[in-house]
Amino acid sequence: MNNKVEWAVIPAAGRGTRFLPITKGVSKEMLNIVDRPTIDYIVDECINADIKNIVFIVSDDKEDIKKYYSEDKKFYDELINANKKDYASIVDSIPKKAHFYYAVQKEMKGLGHAVLMAKDIIKNNNFVVCCGDDIVDFYKTSAVKELVDAFIKNDNKTIVGGKKVNREDISKYGAMDIKERIDEKTYSLKGIVEKPKKEEAPSLFASLGKWVFNYKIFEKIENTKPGKGGEIQLTDAIASLIKEEGAYFYEFDPIRYDCGDKLGYLKAVIHFALKNNEYKNELIKYFKEIIKENE
Repeated sequence: MNNKVEWAVIPAAGRGTRFLPITKGVSKEMLNIVDRPTIDYIVDECINADIKNIVFIVSDDKEDIKKYYSEDKKFYDELINANKKDYASIVDSIPKKAHFYYAVQKEMKGLGHAVLMAKDIIKNNNFVVCCGDDIVDFYKTSAVKELVDAFIKNDNKTIVGGKKVNREDISKYGAMDIKERIDEKTYSLKGIVEKPKKEEAPSLFASLGKWVFNYKIFEKIENTKPGKGGEIQLTDAIASLIKEEGAYFYEFDPIRYDCGDKLGYLKAVIHFALKNNEYKNELIKYFKEIIKENE
């Protein structure tokens, strides 16, 4: 049995309609948080888990993601000639962070369908799935690393990552139907209910954009019929795996931001800006002034 997890799939083909009009010309995953695109924070979470093979699921028109992670010798040379070696080093380092692959999702048929687009690249390897607009801050150990460790510990069985949410919010997510608690952060599952009514949710543990799978998930997706919204739901495929070999929910600790939501994105920008020593003190001063003006 292959215990390693060396691949990641990042679905990023969605149109980002909640961010229109900017997403008419820019991928939502490329919206910047300080000086880096949102998706690059997710890439770094994967790299922290020793994952060096990353598959982006993109639409035909998302060339900006490819451009960002491709070598740009012309730009590099321009920076060197302008004596901007530090910036040149940054440009040179981006495509070397990992091995990047691309699979095109031509029709928006749901998250399960998006993951299936990576099958020919992933083959029979274990892999992580991280939504392209869901970022988790970390200091030493990323949420992805925690999930990978839980996957290996639990015999390469599916791991669903997430946290407990407010009852008012549970209808936005897949809600865990818990079988039993395995340890402090891990729970075995009876099932998952996709976007339940708040009064019908089996628990407040929610799936929050990060999973670890073995290759069997592809077969389950292929045999999954369209569910809510006429889409092929990843949750439905996981439900099939739960019946066949079991699956687990892992409650991760780090701070999480839904950058597919405008308010979540703004909070992420503020959070990471305040972590930057170059801006921190001036930002705090500015926030105090703004708060005082609006009291």
